[in-house]
Amino acid sequence: MENKISLIISREYLSRIRKKSFIVMTILGPLLFAALIIGPAWFATLDDRDVRTIAVIDSSRLFINNLPETDYLKFDYLENISVEELRENFSETHYYAALYISHIVTHTPSAVQLMSDRQPSLNIRMHIANAMEKEIERQKIKAYDIDNLDDILQSIKTSINIRTIIWKDDGKDMESHPALAMIIGYVSGFLIYFFIFIFGSQVMRGVIEEKSSRVIEIIISSVKPFQLMMGKIAGIGMVGLTQFLIWVVLTFILVSFAKEFIFTELQTPSSEQIVVEDIIPTGRESSGLLPESQPPGGEQLNDITHMFASLASINFGVMIGSFIFFFLGGYLLYGALFAAIASAVDNEADTQQFMLPVTIPLILSILIMMNTIQYPESSLAFWFSIIPLTSPVIMMVRIPFGVPYWEVALSVGLLIIAFLSVTWLAGKIYKTGILMYGKKANYRELWKWLTYSN
Repeated sequence: MENKISLIISREYLSRIRKKSFIVMTILGPLLFAALIIGPAWFATLDDRDVRTIAVIDSSRLFINNLPETDYLKFDYLENISVEELRENFSETHYYAALYISHIVTHTPSAVQLMSDRQPSLNIRMHIANAMEKEIERQKIKAYDIDNLDDILQSIKTSINIRTIIWKDDGKDMESHPALAMIIGYVSGFLIYFFIFIFGSQVMRGVIEEKSSRVIEIIISSVKPFQLMMGKIAGIGMVGLTQFLIWVVLTFILVSFAKEFIFTELQTPSSEQIVVEDIIPTGRESSGLLPESQPPGGEQLNDITHMFASLASINFGVMIGSFIFFFLGGYLLYGALFAAIASAVDNEADTQQFMLPVTIPLILSILIMMNTIQYPESSLAFWFSIIPLTSPVIMMVRIPFGVPYWEVALSVGLLIIAFLSVTWLAGKIYKTGILMYGKKANYRELWKWLTYSN
């Protein structure tokens, strides 16, 4: 029996990994994942080199020469000209946009208009809004006639970066990164949903093709239906597992290469950067001097450094191990259902009536996943991470946030029990339905096949 199943597994596995689609996706997958990690960091280091000049018509006269410029954003303050006059000749000017500030701006914030013959950049809009807000606040504070106001305002500027620390039972502390955990949880959960659906559909399509071509009659003469079903499910599952492991290795290589050769600034910190030791409350006061300014690009460099440091804090062994188990558990569970559905019909169009009850839990898990990312400890997240039909996706979303061992063990145990039970039931449907032709099956027929004693 084991030899026959292994032959079927080998056939399903080798026939699929030799396909061009498998090779193409295996190469494109790591490139896509690496791009999702490296891309935002790389684009953050790029500056828009186009110099943009904005014409300012300031009726309030509060912001003349007070809007901060950058290397690529300039302001030209116009006098004795109206918005209508500027608009008539705007296409002939070199201006990127026109900024009109009404004289009632201090008590009517919406009395500011940014006009252009194109869609203004959101970054430019936010830059102007933040600059105007700070200037109005400064003008209002200045009305209190405080000496050295500008120096005081400059000295009290403060930037806060909240670190999250998890207290462990063994007395050790561990720094967590909630934003990164959300991203990893979302990507992991979605990938499991994607893999289960794609490879489960391959099982269903493969069974239908063999049944419709009558090849199944020849195969059944040599192996038992249950052996054929398990061999097909296991073989296609191994294809998915192989593709995933290749993706992990290649993605890790690409990200490491990018960190080593693209983000070279991370390897040799600038001497202008000041290292501030971690401050942990111990009942005594501590103080330190913070740098008044960062070198050009320092903020972006710190963000990128923090991103790679966050990636280094992830226990990839636990994540990959958890992903492999919940992918295999979820795939084997749904793969058996897909195989049973395929055995009961003659063509793919007839599967729709049986697919809906099977796919509803998968679709529901994607909807619950969005809530789980925000509230991983909620009762909703707990129960759907325990129910076997949704646990592969939801538990994988929760694991990056930290899940008690007993919850993981309970989820794993129930998933194994569900897989064994569903496989047994699917095997009974498969054994009868695989040789049925010409008759459209319904739920009553499926129930009869389940209750057959032989």
